[in-house]
Amino acid sequence: MRELRKDYVLDRFVLVPNNTSSSTSAAERGGDEKRDGVDDDDKCPYCPGNESMTSPALLALVVKDGMLQRLSDSEDSIIDDWSVRVFESKNPVVTTTAAASYSDKPLYSEPAYGYHQVVVATPDHKQSLPQMSVEQWGNVLVVIQDRVRWLYTQKSVTYVSIYVNSGAGAGAQSPHPHLNIVTFSSIPPAIELEAEGSHRFMNENGSCPACNMISVESSGPRQVLATDSFLAFCPWAPTYPYEFWIYPKRHITSFSKITQKEINDLALMMRATLGGMSKALKDAPFNMVFHLSPEKKNSRQIHWHIEVYPQLTTWSGLERGFGVYVNNVKPEKAAEILGSACRKELAGLVGIT
Repeated sequence: MRELRKDYVLDRFVLVPNNTSSSTSAAERGGDEKRDGVDDDDKCPYCPGNESMTSPALLALVVKDGMLQRLSDSEDSIIDDWSVRVFESKNPVVTTTAAASYSDKPLYSEPAYGYHQVVVATPDHKQSLPQMSVEQWGNVLVVIQDRVRWLYTQKSVTYVSIYVNSGAGAGAQSPHPHLNIVTFSSIPPAIELEAEGSHRFMNENGSCPACNMISVESSGPRQVLATDSFLAFCPWAPTYPYEFWIYPKRHITSFSKITQKEINDLALMMRATLGGMSKALKDAPFNMVFHLSPEKKNSRQIHWHIEVYPQLTTWSGLERGFGVYVNNVKPEKAAEILGSACRKELAGLVGIT
């Protein structure tokens, strides 16, 4: 159980235990299912055959005769032969059973109310996210879209966050490929800041800042890869070495409204960029986040996108204490290296030698 505490002055929130527990496992920091240090396949709760080690599946995507079936576990049966599996985390960072306790400023806190679901991306324990097939990525994206739509119908869900911790250096305790979906009753500060900046830019310039950005970065020195519907590029001022973003080319604020054709194209983009990054950076750990617009009663929208942060360095006091970031890899050079690797990956995927 946790509570959401707000900084004395800043719009910064921290999830802290509301009991005497002092555990700081990677599972509790990043929301991954706690694995107790067990790495063999037989003990992995994400592996087929070990489904009873997790909460019941809220959604089990089963591929049968080329068709996708959306099933769920029941008291009498557990779905097997699944392609993607979703369940409530047993070590949630937020919960729908949070006690309704509040405190006033300057020591403000509120219940850490929300849903925390784990999306197991593949039944294959040894397959990493950068290695997954394009088809499997398509299945994962369909499931994420399903979850986003459902979660936004629930009470007290103001924002749905989706993120990946891949590798111990990125906060993951389980090596089995998976994603986390966590909801909040308020908009996270990073999204609020981005929405405010976007709103201000649109008022001053009459256009979407992301659409302008896409126009500038297309075919420029920071482009990493382009498909029919998406553009991947290293941002002008990246926080992390080799950081890159994936944007839909058309202006759209809601991931839940992208078409099946766009999902298929995004699956190709995800596989090519993550696969290329993995080879170029020698399987470096990374975080990946979906920046989506809130879909409830909010006029400040953002052009939705995905951001990928390879974890190659450790922040210093300058970054941690002042929010000034030192990046020793110029984004143009990063894009050159990533672009070469990602284009080779894409060529292999589409059968071009």
